[in-house]
Amino acid sequence: MSNASHAHVRRPVLSGREACGATIGIMKTLSAAEMQACDHATSEVYGVPSLELMRNAARAVVQVAQGQFPEARRIVVLCGRGNNGGDGMMAARLLAEAGLAVTVVLLGNPVGLKGDAAKAWREMTKTGQCVVHAVETEYDLEKVFASRSPDLVIDAVVGTGFEPPLRGLPLAALAWVKIWCDKSGSMPATHILAIDLPSGWAADSTSSEPSNPVFPSDAVVTFTAPKPAHLFAQLTRRWDQPVIVASIGSPEAAIVSALALSWAGSSLAAVQAPRPVASNKGMFGNVLVVGGSTGKWGAPAMTSLAALRAGAGLVTAAVPAPGVAVVAGFAPELMTWPLETGADGLMQSSTLTPEVLARLIAGKTVLALGPGLGQSEETLMVIHRLLSGTHVPVVIDADALNLLASHRGLLSELGESAREGRTVVLTPHPGEMARLTGLTIADVQARRLEVAREFAQRLGMTLVLKGARTLIAHPDGRVAVNTSGNPAMAKGGSGDMLTGVVAGLLAQHPAQPALAVEAAVCLHGLAADLTVNEGDEHTLLATDSLQHFSRAFRFCFSGRNGYVWLQGLPAISWPGAASPGGDE
Repeated sequence: MSNASHAHVRRPVLSGREACGATIGIMKTLSAAEMQACDHATSEVYGVPSLELMRNAARAVVQVAQGQFPEARRIVVLCGRGNNGGDGMMAARLLAEAGLAVTVVLLGNPVGLKGDAAKAWREMTKTGQCVVHAVETEYDLEKVFASRSPDLVIDAVVGTGFEPPLRGLPLAALAWVKIWCDKSGSMPATHILAIDLPSGWAADSTSSEPSNPVFPSDAVVTFTAPKPAHLFAQLTRRWDQPVIVASIGSPEAAIVSALALSWAGSSLAAVQAPRPVASNKGMFGNVLVVGGSTGKWGAPAMTSLAALRAGAGLVTAAVPAPGVAVVAGFAPELMTWPLETGADGLMQSSTLTPEVLARLIAGKTVLALGPGLGQSEETLMVIHRLLSGTHVPVVIDADALNLLASHRGLLSELGESAREGRTVVLTPHPGEMARLTGLTIADVQARRLEVAREFAQRLGMTLVLKGARTLIAHPDGRVAVNTSGNPAMAKGGSGDMLTGVVAGLLAQHPAQPALAVEAAVCLHGLAADLTVNEGDEHTLLATDSLQHFSRAFRFCFSGRNGYVWLQGLPAISWPGAASPGGDE
């Protein structure tokens, strides 16, 4: 379906408690070479036949095809001559056995098939249930494709081991697929399901956009573990279309990676455990939010609200005295602390004496600093006193980041404190990151992974580099990639909300700061996804997602079959997918 027509499709409404079929462990990301080594170890060391892995992969493809595209009756399976094509051939046979009209197009001569792909071809052709074409020229391809307009194309042309660009028959097939996809009016457009990756993508790519021609896709199913492209790239035609990881039999011991790269969504379980019956507010942390200035009272208010909604036991907003009434009006549960100001209405560092600072920080377990703060020299002195006079974990955002960027000495002092054991979390967007590093925004965006990892390691801090694929870089070099969130979040207040969620979860999980930050980023995006699922991506306000935090906390990306949604929300109509289990 084209992008234009997709915009009018009503998404499935998810309501109630989304049932979780399996607990997701930390999901490693494998390079193409590591995936090949995993498959080899699975068969040679752990005794799982490679043909069994292919059969399991084919079953996963069929489940996704029937679950995601239940109305598809006429299916074309485009197959290359490697194992990706073998997955497609086995899936084609299973779909034909289910009564669907399946046409298999092999790009090349079947005489050249080897190993499991050759076995898959023999099994498929032996049944006689599929219409089969082996094409060796672009002219043959045109004769096959010109007479067909399928409901669904399964892209099994090339997989993880492919190195771009597409050439020859695969490139010619792409031209026909685009024609099918772009049909409009009385002719329905064709959906595309990619096996492993949309053909043309490099598995190890960390770019969001391809540099060479690639197949379009409306859903992607990969196996065992994600590759970098599954986390970083926009593989589907819309942000809310699924990218799914299916387990096919490789034991955990065979899944080995040196990339130090994981999926942030797998940290969600760390914050979802039920609370003890005998709970009290003192068990869940006390967040101090410092920010606000004339015209920016909403920023610290949103940060405070998000920290409350994320589960912090207590939250206090310390803002300049003129804004206290405004901020307090956002929620009766929120406590406030007036900070003295000068004639210009800005906080005065001279009033933050050691005695005042001691009273302000007493009992607080996390400091969130920066939303709406302003960027004057006097404000810089306020930040310096707050950071040097406290030792609790700190989350720094917005104006505080820009002041740090313009005063590198203070940033160095903060890095020294972090290396000595203080939890320090910075949450810049690309522009703020450019100022912190002295790079251009283009440089930051071109090398997001490398820039974030180097910065976090060098300064000993946790860095949350915001964007379409927010990165959480840890001081030990590990990086988690978040895949929740959507374009509706490109609106004022989203960053303030994230700061509050991070602070709120750090307050509750001080012994697991890495997991807390990853889960916070995931929850923030997921709440927005759940909100847009029932509305529109143009009209979302940052605070609209607050009403969906309770569902985000109970959400599971895994279905009962163990498949994991890296992107998109599990369709409730799927057999074995996450489904409602109660009312709000």
